[in-house]
Amino acid sequence: MNTLRAIYKTSLALLTDLYQITMAYGYWKQGLAEHEAVFHLFFRSNPFKGGYAICAGLATAIEYLQDLAFSDDDIEYLASLTGSDEKPLFETAFLDYLKGLSFSFDVDAIEEGTVVFPQEPLLRIKGPLLQCQLLETTLLNIINFQTLIATRAARICYAAKGEPVLEFGLRRAQGFDGGLAASRAAYLGGCAATSNVLAGKLYHIPVRGTHAHSWIMSFDNELDAFKAYADALPNNSIFLVDTYNSIEGTKHAIQIGELLKRRGHSLAGIRLDSGDLAYLSIEARRLLDEAGFHDTAILASNDLDEHIIADLKAQGAKINVWGVGTRLATAFEQPALNGIYKLGALRKPKGLWEYKIKLSEQAIKVTTPGLLRVRRFIDKGRAIADAIYDENLGLKANAFIVDPRDITRRKRLPKHAEDIELLVPIFRQGKRVYQPPTLQQSREKALNELQRFHITTLRFLNPHEYPVGLEEQLHELKTQLILQARDIR
Repeated sequence: MNTLRAIYKTSLALLTDLYQITMAYGYWKQGLAEHEAVFHLFFRSNPFKGGYAICAGLATAIEYLQDLAFSDDDIEYLASLTGSDEKPLFETAFLDYLKGLSFSFDVDAIEEGTVVFPQEPLLRIKGPLLQCQLLETTLLNIINFQTLIATRAARICYAAKGEPVLEFGLRRAQGFDGGLAASRAAYLGGCAATSNVLAGKLYHIPVRGTHAHSWIMSFDNELDAFKAYADALPNNSIFLVDTYNSIEGTKHAIQIGELLKRRGHSLAGIRLDSGDLAYLSIEARRLLDEAGFHDTAILASNDLDEHIIADLKAQGAKINVWGVGTRLATAFEQPALNGIYKLGALRKPKGLWEYKIKLSEQAIKVTTPGLLRVRRFIDKGRAIADAIYDENLGLKANAFIVDPRDITRRKRLPKHAEDIELLVPIFRQGKRVYQPPTLQQSREKALNELQRFHITTLRFLNPHEYPVGLEEQLHELKTQLILQARDIR
């Protein structure tokens, strides 16, 4: 079986957890399938102990949603499943229902590249309960991972202070599909290019690369290896200099650089991949400058992340291109975003909306009911607060917002501030009504968005907590529902 063809040339309707389909079956059995529901996809805390996240994955989610349908072989597979009694898990009539299902959901979403915060709905799905339920796993898979990686990329690029960051993570990524998603999200988050050639083809991302140690080791000596590479790629001569000794390797690179110069080409750069990168880059820069190679770049790799890059800069490192792999493409110390997908409201045919709330002993896990929207307030070009509000209750002028984790923390929204509605229509009745921007445009949006926020929100250590809260009417509604659910009178 060709697993690549099976994954990418077939229906993705079964790219979900079994319990989504068993719940759908239960809704169908109970006559609840067509009841209208609203679900929200959001995350509970900022990744990497930071002050924000970069929303990513929407374009991928749109591709999934607009082609969503159960194929004949999907239905055949579901018909083969059995329960603990070894009888078919699903009735034939239910499978026929799935086979003929025409999706009719509405989707509103925050655009890719937008700076987002905990509790804010990144997606709002409204439609038949059964349909909304079936979307949960795949949407979380797409949005969680790409938002995580885009955020890491933004942090790394922020540390690099405008110098190019190249994403080199494919070989360490979580499978080839994870590698592709990581390359896409990293570029959206601010990386200048990727080493992933397939990602370059699919997503029109610039591709960059040097060579490996094996190239050097394939020749009798380092000088011959550099010369051979320069002969093959005279306009892309970036030499990895640390195979044997980084300082001697830099000197050898300079020798071949002189040869390139005589031939009308230039020494594009050298790459340091081990050792004391601060010291070695300073020495390499001195050698290159003394030889007249002032424009030759020094690229560094070797398990870099935003903290290491910031530290190297503080030490005066002379690195001006950063190759980041493992700690970007895998997110390393935080392998998953804590995104969730929760029911906010439900209504029977021709009935009124019934707001739903999930309780918990932990305040952060108590969900917010309603048909939620998010509005961002801007004062003199600076984002100052986000209000989460219910579509039916609306947003009062000069309202205050309440921190959902601490009701004593409140902020009045100034009358004079501009405001932006963050959720935009994506699907209506199952039909796409939104034209996604290009990946390059979403990348530009992310870079511009970060400039709206104070540096204290962007810093890595103990960032300022940007004000996000429930509009006062929604806060009061949530409080009433909590008290009712706990039977407190």
